[in-house]
Amino acid sequence: MKYEDILFEVRDRVAHIRINRPDVMNAFRAQTVDELIHAIGEAGWNREIGAIVLGGAGDHAFCTGGDQTGHTDGGYGGRGTIGLAIEQLQTTIRDVPKVVIARVQGYAIGGGNVLVTVCDLAVASERAIFGQVGPKVGSVDPGFGTALLARVVGEKRAREMWFTCRRYTAGQALSMGLINTVVGHEALDNEIDRLCAEIVEKSPTALAIAKQSFNADSESIRAIGALGFQSLALFYDTAESKEGVNAFLEKRRPAFRAPKGAR
Repeated sequence: MKYEDILFEVRDRVAHIRINRPDVMNAFRAQTVDELIHAIGEAGWNREIGAIVLGGAGDHAFCTGGDQTGHTDGGYGGRGTIGLAIEQLQTTIRDVPKVVIARVQGYAIGGGNVLVTVCDLAVASERAIFGQVGPKVGSVDPGFGTALLARVVGEKRAREMWFTCRRYTAGQALSMGLINTVVGHEALDNEIDRLCAEIVEKSPTALAIAKQSFNADSESIRAIGALGFQSLALFYDTAESKEGVNAFLEKRRPAFRAPKGAR
């Protein structure tokens, strides 16, 4: 596959994959998701590669989720339940027998925050910002982005993230267990390289078994997510969801509830 939306590089037995859409804060469209699935799969099943680093191009954003400019007519226009093969991307990250590390140098919002959640490890710059945005734009991640997040950061904090759509600093993300390490912005790549060097010298089979053993405890979320995304596809066809997208694109506050007496 020829990549247009991502960058792919292998060095020192580590695959470095970055979303290359900095002009839209590395928000993903359907093509981006398909390219990520392909690249992570290629790297994940390559015996010569010992770890995968997932990041975003530029200094400002890791990933800010789905590109709302492509969210029209009840979906994102590509394949998958909602026009984005996001379920396949999340499960690919979990299924490949390699440690996948999120490199978070800036905003990890919405679907970007979910990618951090799904990755095995996460290292962040002190400038990183985390949070969910779905209920502000008439959307939600009804699988790993909610249920797995609750296991990672705790039920109350996960509910707070989704119900309020607040933003959290790297220090707060570290304290709640969403990420593993926070470093100075200029030290981020050195820290990533140091971590990868530790991982690639370990037994690849032992790491693969350990990863799938960790995953086994939360594997039921995959089925929950499949049901949830079917519901989400129906929700995207509603006026309520479309109002969220339109308000975002028009840079105004959404009016999800009709005025009194309008119903």
